[in-house]
Amino acid sequence: MESRREIGLKTLGDLTQSDGTGILKRLKDFPVLAEGVVDFAYGEVLSRDVLDPKVRQLATVSSLASQGMLKPQLKVHFAGALNIGVKPEELIEIVYITAIYAGMPKALNAAAILQEVFNEKDIKITVMAD
Repeated sequence: MESRREIGLKTLGDLTQSDGTGILKRLKDFPVLAEGVVDFAYGEVLSRDVLDPKVRQLATVSSLASQGMLKPQLKVHFAGALNIGVKPEELIEIVYITAIYAGMPKALNAAAILQEVFNEKDIKITVMAD
């Protein structure tokens, strides 16, 4: 049976297309936070199979975008969503919905972060008029 840490690293690794240990290295001086992120968040909650991984990522980016001011986390989860097959247009829709329910400033922040991710991944968006 896999430990929470092993499950968490695998789940995080799938999302970030890595071995998942980057967060452990970044939080080496904060082992309790690292345990909370890897073992609990990814090892218990985000590894559950109740939601499809794409749906889970859409819910995650929606939650983060609506809170605002969470650039590092939102950037990781926007990129992670793309890594697991969420379409760029679906993430743009999340930004639009954020404007309605959380406010325009938070949506503008989310849009800027998403554009950074698109640029880093060399994703070109063709905007079509409705």
